[in-house]
Amino acid sequence: MSKPVARAPQRGNARSNRARILDTARQELGRNPNITMEELARAAGVVRRTLFGHFPGREALLVALADEASAALQEAAEDAVGLDEPAERALARLFLAMRPVGDRYRMLLALARRHLGAERVTGILAPIRDAATDILERGQREGVFHSHLPPVALSAGLEALTVALLESVNDGVLDDDVVPLVIATLIAAGVPEKRASDVVMDVSSVINAEPGFGDGT
Repeated sequence: MSKPVARAPQRGNARSNRARILDTARQELGRNPNITMEELARAAGVVRRTLFGHFPGREALLVALADEASAALQEAAEDAVGLDEPAERALARLFLAMRPVGDRYRMLLALARRHLGAERVTGILAPIRDAATDILERGQREGVFHSHLPPVALSAGLEALTVALLESVNDGVLDDDVVPLVIATLIAAGVPEKRASDVVMDVSSVINAEPGFGDGT
């Protein structure tokens, strides 16, 4: 009796192709949001059939990228809020931790809003929103953030501000330096401008020195 043919290499190739397509899509969509699926296949070094075998259409590709971005934000949020530090520093760390993810997926937010709807963007940002709400609630109790709005509403407002700032970067209105964006976020939460600047600059210098920060690890 003949032995069954091993299929592991085929599955491995499929996973490799899928990962390469997603990696290429992140880069190419950032350069050209209107790139066609055929152009993307060529850029990824796969045939059209392979691309469509993994992603039947542009929407399926964007959904996969959205899921990937949400998972990356979840990891960033968990890393950022795992430390016991004052609420203003925790909020700065949380939004600074979005930088590597934001660099990879900034254009995706605009594309997801356009092609997948606001609900999908809300889902992508849920990990950061939930973490920010917890930090804001603690900071309001400590008197660090203003209490004119409940934490959930204030978190939603900061999220909208963050998305608007990221879209301004996409449009070339703002540089892609995240520090001024995070300073603006802390000011919007109720931290005085000088204090917000000092906190963000200090936290930024600390996390930039942490192994693996910003290199995709």
